[in-house]
Amino acid sequence: MKQQREGGFLIAKVHQLAGRILARKLKKYEIDEINPAQGRILFALWQNDEIPIQELAKKTSLGKSTLTSMLDRLEESGHVTRIPSLEDRRKILITLTDKNRALRDVYAQVSSEMTELFYAGFSGKEIKQFEEQLRRILNNLEHSER
Repeated sequence: MKQQREGGFLIAKVHQLAGRILARKLKKYEIDEINPAQGRILFALWQNDEIPIQELAKKTSLGKSTLTSMLDRLEESGHVTRIPSLEDRRKILITLTDKNRALRDVYAQVSSEMTELFYAGFSGKEIKQFEEQLRRILNNLEHSER
């Protein structure tokens, strides 16, 4: 009999629980308008601000329609703005607002707390191996989506 694997199930549970803990931590800092998926968008923009929607979709693995509705909410709450590209009028760039940049230190603190929670009891070598394995799983999934 084939052994049943539960990696996907465990990843889903980690995602769900981490989302709840992240929301609770953000609420502690009185930031409760950002959900975990929106946090992924903001994280991608902190790495590289003022990027086209297509690039943001790729970096966050969000579908264009999902991303668009989330950007609408982030724009309404004052975290991002859409600006026309000076190089290509057909492109719209997404950029962080001053309001969001001012909160970046708080987000960095919460991110650090989450990282400590994720890796409690792990050695540096274990963390490196684990992240390499997760990247392989992600690459497998991305490859099958093409």
